[in-house]
Amino acid sequence: MSDSLLNIHDDGIAVLTFNRPHARNALDLDTMRRFAELIPSLAVESGFRVLILTGAGEAAFCSGGDLADLSQYPSVEDAASMISLMGDALLSLEHLPVPVIAAINGYALGGGSEIAVACDLRIVDQQAWMGFVQIRLGLTPGWGGGQRLMRLVGYAKALEILLEGRPMHADELLALRLVNRVVPTGTALHHALDFARHIAQFSPDVVRAVKRLLQAGLNEEYEDALQDERSAFPPLWAAEAHLKAVEKFLGKR
Repeated sequence: MSDSLLNIHDDGIAVLTFNRPHARNALDLDTMRRFAELIPSLAVESGFRVLILTGAGEAAFCSGGDLADLSQYPSVEDAASMISLMGDALLSLEHLPVPVIAAINGYALGGGSEIAVACDLRIVDQQAWMGFVQIRLGLTPGWGGGQRLMRLVGYAKALEILLEGRPMHADELLALRLVNRVVPTGTALHHALDFARHIAQFSPDVVRAVKRLLQAGLNEEYEDALQDERSAFPPLWAAEAHLKAVEKFLGKR
């Protein structure tokens, strides 16, 4: 894919790169379509354990939609089609069974921030910026970013962020708990790969179960989510990964 490059490493780590550095990795409609086709296909890919999203070059993760291209589609029907395309793609991204890490290596503005908050984890360069700047263009978030932002920071803070519409620096993002880690400039992908390799050393069944039970807590009633967590435990207790880990632990003793 010319605009979105996907590489799956031998260790089961997949890296998807937004590859339009000439436009700060902004997404034109063709790239949106490619992204929307790619993400659901990963749901049935059993050979990978972690997905990392990042941007080509040093300037941007993704600076949202490419207005030079998207301004060619001015109608309500055009907007509804584009919103459905990316909204469904990010819902598929959120529902992938493996952890998804955003390695934010520069600007993540507008739709770029919506993509970032659809990921499970966010690692950002010290000089990175995120911003829900849609209001400055007379718009709201449309790809699910408003709802995901509110889940991360709460109603009042999400409302403030959306109404201010300003870019936020890495240190502010960390203070808001919008990101997990701030790392030296130019090293977001390196740190994301290190964390992905750490995750990949564990049983893929356990990693997927951890993500699944926490997502149940977001989307289900409390007692139903508790039951999901209980149900995940017994088969893992009897699985080879646990038995080997116990054997190794006892051997060390």
